[in-house]
Amino acid sequence: MRGFKSLPLRSRLALLVAAAVAFAVAAVSVTCWFIVQGKLYGELNNELQSSATRPQGRNLASTIQNCGNNASDPSGQTPPDSGGFRAQFETYLQVVTTDGQSCVAPVSPGKIKITDSDTDLAKHPVTGHGTFRDGTDTKGNPVRVLTVPLTIGNPDGTTTLIKDAATMYAVPLKGTNSTLNELALVLLLVGGIGVVGAGAAGLWVARAGLRPVDKLTDAVEHVARTEDLTIRIPVTEDSDDEIARLSRSFNSMTASLASSRELQQQLIADAGHELRTPLTSLRTNIELLTRSEETGRPIPPADRKALLASVKAQMTELAALIGDLQTLSRSDAGTTADRVEVVDLRDPVEAALRRARLRGPELTITADLEPWFVRAEPSALERAIVNILDNAVKFSPAGGTVDVRLHGGELTVRDHGPGIPVDELPHVFDRFWRSPDARALPGSGLGLSIVARTVQQCGGSVELNRAEGGGTIASVRLPGAPTAPPGMP
Repeated sequence: MRGFKSLPLRSRLALLVAAAVAFAVAAVSVTCWFIVQGKLYGELNNELQSSATRPQGRNLASTIQNCGNNASDPSGQTPPDSGGFRAQFETYLQVVTTDGQSCVAPVSPGKIKITDSDTDLAKHPVTGHGTFRDGTDTKGNPVRVLTVPLTIGNPDGTTTLIKDAATMYAVPLKGTNSTLNELALVLLLVGGIGVVGAGAAGLWVARAGLRPVDKLTDAVEHVARTEDLTIRIPVTEDSDDEIARLSRSFNSMTASLASSRELQQQLIADAGHELRTPLTSLRTNIELLTRSEETGRPIPPADRKALLASVKAQMTELAALIGDLQTLSRSDAGTTADRVEVVDLRDPVEAALRRARLRGPELTITADLEPWFVRAEPSALERAIVNILDNAVKFSPAGGTVDVRLHGGELTVRDHGPGIPVDELPHVFDRFWRSPDARALPGSGLGLSIVARTVQQCGGSVELNRAEGGGTIASVRLPGAPTAPPGMP
């Protein structure tokens, strides 16, 4: 079994096909051989039965006494008349007594070896009863034997049963055995050719059937060796077998991996670009402060205070950017089941509203919230809502109004700011994308990307549109229910 499992798959399939065909051929051959044997033996039995039903003649009765009187050489005693019996197909004919003596008819080609079953039938004869068996003659030739009670014909057409004697008929099996042996040889040759052909056909079928698997294996090895995720396996559009589905799954997997790698590389590049500006500015300011200390030329107090404020602002911007990158990376990795729970959406919205009111105390923020329970990670969901409200606060004019409404599982946040140009709407959820008008404002360009990824992981959708009368309206739709599930406080 270990050796079989270590073979290549195509070799195992070929062996299994050959074994299945060999079993089928062997079963058919053995069945065919036994059927032919039964037919041939049936013909021999019919011939012997036909011979036994012929009249044996009245003089056969006197043969028994002569056999008994010459037991020393019973084979030499023959009846003067066989009662009209004529040997057909070299039929043996002899009479056996209870003591094992026998008399052979002159038409018999030889003498049959006597067994206990023959003498038992002579001792206990039953009219119409006979036994068939395989035996041999005195020369060792195989014969088919029929032993029946000895009867003689009467002049009136009746028969008389002779006690203590039985008649034995036999036909040679040489021709039958020769035919069966030839049949066995033919079946063996044909079966062997069939098994070899089945093995070759199984190997060919295995190679043809596993050719797509070989292509898939080569593709996987190529990806593992070169890390080239652009490779694809050609698949016929109308094909829907297992190999086609496996190939499509592989193509889908490599496409997803390639997209993920591209996004990762893009994230690294964008993050490096975004980090370069604050780091450069921070480095310049620190170098100015350091050079002032080294040269002994103090910076004016107002300029020094401005430099320190700039350093603090840049450090804050760096910390915010790094925090956004960490949040986005956690969103890309997906949420874990132990952090997901049923949340009343009003709770994270109210928490976000408190933070928004602190950041925009001059704004009027209204809220109309209805119950809506969703399955989400509470902290991530609150962060996404905070980002939406931060954008509304950032772009709202002084003394403006921000309207927040939660109804039927849809959260809408509407501001009355300048709004987003139509040509920029498709890019608002891209990482590090910032409107030209907003690049002077603080921010990393990752806030809405975090919102989109968090909402998608909750099974919802988010979109930004221009509001009638000016401003922007953000809509978040999350699947859930207006009532809490059973057991939830």
